[in-house]
This record gives sequence, structure tokens and C-alpha cells, in this order.
Amino acid sequence: MNRLRRKQTGVLAMTAVLTFAAACSQTSGGDAGSQGGAAATPAGTAKEETKEAAKPGLKALHHWMKDDYNTYPVAKVIEEETGYKVQYDMLPQDKAEDKLNLIMASGEAYDYIFTVGGSSWKALYSDYAKRGALVDLGPLIDEHGPNIKASLSQKSWDMVTVDGNIYAIPFPSVDFVGASLAIRQDWLDALGLPMPTTVDEFKNVLAAFKEKDPGGNGDQNIPMTINGDAPMVTNVLGAFGIANGWNPKDGSLVPQPMDPGFPAYLTYMNGLFEQGLLEQEFAVNKDATMKEKFSSGRAGVIPLHWADVPAVSDALQKNDPNAKIVFVPPLKGPDGQAALSSNGGGLDRITFIPKSAKNAVETIKFFNAKLETETFKRIAIGDEGTHHTFENGAYSPILPIFNDERNQANNYLTGVDENNYATYWQARVRKDPRLFAAWESINPLLDDALKAPDVLSTAPYLPEFARNNQTLGALVSEFAVKIIVGSETLDGLEAFQQKFNASGGEATAKEINDWYASK
Repeated sequence: MNRLRRKQTGVLAMTAVLTFAAACSQTSGGDAGSQGGAAATPAGTAKEETKEAAKPGLKALHHWMKDDYNTYPVAKVIEEETGYKVQYDMLPQDKAEDKLNLIMASGEAYDYIFTVGGSSWKALYSDYAKRGALVDLGPLIDEHGPNIKASLSQKSWDMVTVDGNIYAIPFPSVDFVGASLAIRQDWLDALGLPMPTTVDEFKNVLAAFKEKDPGGNGDQNIPMTINGDAPMVTNVLGAFGIANGWNPKDGSLVPQPMDPGFPAYLTYMNGLFEQGLLEQEFAVNKDATMKEKFSSGRAGVIPLHWADVPAVSDALQKNDPNAKIVFVPPLKGPDGQAALSSNGGGLDRITFIPKSAKNAVETIKFFNAKLETETFKRIAIGDEGTHHTFENGAYSPILPIFNDERNQANNYLTGVDENNYATYWQARVRKDPRLFAAWESINPLLDDALKAPDVLSTAPYLPEFARNNQTLGALVSEFAVKIIVGSETLDGLEAFQQKFNASGGEATAKEINDWYASK
């Protein structure tokens, strides 16, 4: 499995919270010869082959979901298609990581563990792998996982590589643009204004919203407002070349405060504030406050994620039945730059096998059977004509049965068919027409050149980044708010950059760029 076992650099050791003596002392999970009679020959890709022999029961630990995994309809489909009966346990909704640490330390014999893929979970996974608490899956996948190998890209394997080995099955998220600036289309129409395409045109639109008050709000009128905890505003950032927290520049990843676009962005936003185009009280806004000012009809523009459109739109329609909101396309900056940040297709879920597992080979065969093309499709979006329709190259859900029987199907996907999942996944978005319209208004028509993927979303666990990222982000937000409202000037930028570096920025930049160079 040469392509999966490529050496990675930049994966550093983290301080352990727990020891895994009990978990690591049981080694049967990784030994193909001690699998209680498991077949030593590769699993076939056809469903008939996966069902030929009696399969052992498997015991799985999944992250929390609101329904019982064992009775949700997908569990029965998986058993029918693969021949494996699985007992599903789940982690608690609160303090799930603490519970998992206890389970791993106890050596409880789960055949596999399925978690979400956020940064803290990456840290746990990396720590378990480095301490020898997980089965090295590379040899098992080579022998028993042809569908697994065919379904996942090298990019995805790189995200779960620890010290050159593979200890997990990755579940990469669909790469999409999540947010842009939401604007009142009916306000534009009332003033006879076209959609702005540059930051200068955008400023002119906000000025018209202020002066002509198309919402009839009088002294309560707000051309644009933002969340005071998030002064780095999507879309506007892309116009200045800093769409993400760390952006590619001349072969390196550069943090926003060190980028020439940073002071230019802050100068632009300060100009909006000084001219009364950005709400004067934005600094005290929370996310909910910002949305309320928009949905009450007072504000003309806010940054918004497409998943929030149905709730915001419903609230707005109650206040103004004629209101219409759309997304502003990527605005061009002074140098012609334009981009919307995308999530980069990072880890959505991680599945690993603890050393205490009793059926590691059979578990890999189970994962492999689930990734047979038609089986995976049936698990993910159900049966055509029952759960979904397929027309003009698009999958659409049949409601309400899709929501009843497949809404939580992604919680069973131990690996994905990357060639098809992005298309299948759109059926999930289409379950709410408003949701899909919002997603479609940003994504399908967006040229790749106008997408700025968050490169770090695909990185393995990076200890310095994990330790410092929250602190560094807070420093950037605090400084940005001060510059935008004019309580400080950019004369203090150099001193801020020094503070940023001293607070972990320098160490983080080295770690990130060592990894980036290895790519």
C-alpha cells in the first residue's frame, strides 16, 4: 500500500492526558492470524461474495446522534447489504472526548470507533496512534480493502497519516463555499441598483442604502452590520487576498496579519465605519444580534452562511412579506482579486480500530463491503423512486421519507465514495428548497478560481496550530475591531505583528509551513 504509507513530516508528539496501557496490551486487533477464524483471502467487491459466509457480530462506538443507531432504518440496510450485524453504542453528547479517553484506557473491545473530525478529535486520534493504541490499517486495507482504496483519494489518506502509517479511514467533507454577504435584493430593486461587483461598487450601494433608506427605517436604518466577534468579513476579505486565516503566498502559507492585504482590508472597513455605512454599534453584536437586525428589516447587508438562510428568511418574511435576500458574488478588490473561502474538504468523520478490537480483519471487510458502489449509494441516499429521484443529473429527495430514513445516514459512513458522494450529498441539501436555493446561489456557478480553499482543513493534527489557533484568532479579531472603529491606527501594526508572533504565531507558522512544504 505504497501510496497510502508515504512518510509525512510535521506531525509532532502531543502531551498525553491518559495512558493507554490497557488498550495497548491487547494486540489481537492488528494480527490477521488471530482473528478468530477470519478468512485470510481478500474480500470480493460483489455483494454476493460479502454475504457468502457467516459473519461475526461487530461492536461499534459512534459519536452521538438523536436517534438510536440500532433501530434507525440505515442499520437494517447495512446488515442486508453486507451480511454483518453491528451492535452500535454511542458517545454522550456532552464531554464525549473525556468518555472516549476512558474507554480507550480501559481497553473495552470495540471493533471500531467512529468520531467527528474536528481539530480536537484529530488531536485525540493522533495521540492514540502515536501511543500504539490503534491498529495500523495499511496492510489490512491492502489485503482486504479494494473498494476502500478505490474510493478515497491520496489527499484524504494524507489527513489521517501519522508517522507514515494509516490508522484510520477518512471521511472527507464535501468542499463547498459556506458563506458570503447576504443583501436585500428588494432594496436594490427599489433604488434601481445593479448587484455590486467590486468593493467600490459595494460601498456605493451601502451609501445609497444609508441616504435613501429603501427599508423605511428612518434613524433605525442600518446599511450593513456584522458580528463584533467576527470582524474579518467573508467576501470582502477575498477582495484583499486574505480569504482565510492562512493564505498561500509565494510557496508559503501566510497568516492574515502578516499579509499586505491585512492593512488594506482594515483601511477599507474603517472607511465604511467612518462614513456610517457599517453599523456604529457592530462591535457589541453577537451572531444572533446581527441576524435579528437583518431579519427585523433594519439592515441591508450581513455576512451569512447558506445553512442559516431558511431561518433568517422566514423571520424576515414575517416582518416584510416582499423582502428578498440573495448573496453578493465575489467582490473584486483594488488589484482585481476576488474569492470566497471554501471549507477545503477537510475531515468530516474519522473511523479507527483500537488495538483491543477482536475482529480487525472482518471490520475492514465490513468497511469494504459498505463501499461497494451501489451499496454505498443505497446507504447514503436510499433507493431511487422511494427515497430520491434522479433527473437531469441531479438527485432530489422524496419527502418526508428521505428525512425519516436517510437524514442521519452520514453518521454511518465509514469512508465515502469520493467520486460520487458530492453529487449524492446534494440530495441532502435539496430537502429544503430554500436551503438548496441558497447553496446553489453560491456554489455551482462559482468558478474554481473564485474559491479559496482553507488549506489547513486538510492538514493532519498540528500541535502548535491546535494549541495557538484560538488565541491567535482572538488577537486578530480584537486588533481588527480597534482599527475599524478608529480607537487605534495602523501605526501600531508592527507592534501587533510582534505580539502575534510572540503569542505562538511564529512557532505555528514554522510548523504549518514545514507541513505545507512536505505536500
